[in-house]
Amino acid sequence: MPRKLITVLFALLIACTTTSQLLAQGAAVVEAPATSALKLASVFTDHMVLQRDREIPVWGMASPGETVSVQLDGKSREVIADEDGKWRVDFAPLAAGGPLEMTVRTEGSVLNLTDILVGEVWVASGQSNMAWTVKRSANPEEEIAAANWPKIRLLTVSRIALPQPMDEFRSFGWQVCSPETIENFSAVAYYFGRELHQKLDVPIGLINTNYGGTPMEAWTSRDALASRPTFVKDASIAEAALDTKEKLPSGHPSGLFNAMIHPVIPYAIRGAIWYQGESNAKREDKPHYHELSELMIADWRERWGQGDFPFLLVQLAGWKPDAPNWPALREAQHLTTLTMPNVAMAVATDLGDVADIHPRNKQDVGKRLSVAARALAYGENLVYRGPTYKRMVAKDGRCSISFDAIADGLQVGQGGADADGPAELKGFEVAGADRMFVPAKAKIQGDQVIVSSGDVADPIAVRYNWSGWTVGNLYNSVGLPAPPFRTDRF
Repeated sequence: MPRKLITVLFALLIACTTTSQLLAQGAAVVEAPATSALKLASVFTDHMVLQRDREIPVWGMASPGETVSVQLDGKSREVIADEDGKWRVDFAPLAAGGPLEMTVRTEGSVLNLTDILVGEVWVASGQSNMAWTVKRSANPEEEIAAANWPKIRLLTVSRIALPQPMDEFRSFGWQVCSPETIENFSAVAYYFGRELHQKLDVPIGLINTNYGGTPMEAWTSRDALASRPTFVKDASIAEAALDTKEKLPSGHPSGLFNAMIHPVIPYAIRGAIWYQGESNAKREDKPHYHELSELMIADWRERWGQGDFPFLLVQLAGWKPDAPNWPALREAQHLTTLTMPNVAMAVATDLGDVADIHPRNKQDVGKRLSVAARALAYGENLVYRGPTYKRMVAKDGRCSISFDAIADGLQVGQGGADADGPAELKGFEVAGADRMFVPAKAKIQGDQVIVSSGDVADPIAVRYNWSGWTVGNLYNSVGLPAPPFRTDRF
């Protein structure tokens, strides 16, 4: 069967939504015959948020050659649908505000969207820790009851992996944030958006597109995978599935990009938040996470065509001590923040659960992501990183460690001292020429940490929080934790 026909069949499958479902998702009011070809892309529904201060693409389908007129905020744009029925118009940037209406017309059809706000739009993606819902996070009853934020709007993309890039997805449309709509929404995304809404005082739109237990390869396009020798095998797997008629396993290379990212592009956004990595850490045959991260981020940015938009990731939280490849995966995540522009990381090693890969404290994760967003996306003069390893000097049996991003200084514990007792630094190890790491004593001395051990006369390397489960308690004065690091490359 030709690939173009397969794509059409998938589009028809996804588009087959019952009338009751359409009403539930607040879909456009249609004043048109049942045979009308006019429709908007899935991301456009009542209650949506449009990105402020950025050109606004609006697109959809109509009969080939048909003239489509779109009105928004008193402005009008016209375009002729191409031979495949696709059309797109672009509106000049708008300031934050609303509500607005959008009207889309052809000769015999009209679509009306209402209650549209203009503000800040973020994509929230990744695997299960991003998918983790408010009702399953810490303090769910209190959080749900307090979720009356009518200027925060929520859109969830249905979870499915498909063999080819799609133009549509299933959802219940944009929802107004309330106790009735928030409980099954991403907790990290909600707490991130709530923080931004409170700080910026503008509408916030959150596009929730995630799938538990999935590797980064599934979220990366086939073309991007094929561009690097490291990932040609993954690209070949994606290529081999192009003529598949069924949905794919969730971890299939490019499958989630096709069905859950591609249909959102090029909706105007401010940036993306990303919580993923657990599945890649478990795959010992896939050690190239840093290269893959750079590849996926660059590909998303190029396809969106909105420059190097902020990409904010969550470093893996603390889990069990023998969690497979956790330290190396965290290091790859951190390295990506150092090698790419406008990429930042929320450290979560101190927010974990030794017995559960899904820690319940998503509030602090969202807050730390919001601090990074305020610095990178909105230009606030904030320290948004924890103390970051800079250099080490080994002398006289001691290692002196220097850091960036210390704010007004280093401290033990988030509040300046451990709540459980004396202000003792934890989580440090040292090794000598034998490369055997042992627990070390560590203390803050000015803007440095001094590390030593009576069992290592001449230390040559230091590691901090280099384990699946972490106990380190080094913070800066604004309460952000130091990311794990090592001074060696043993």
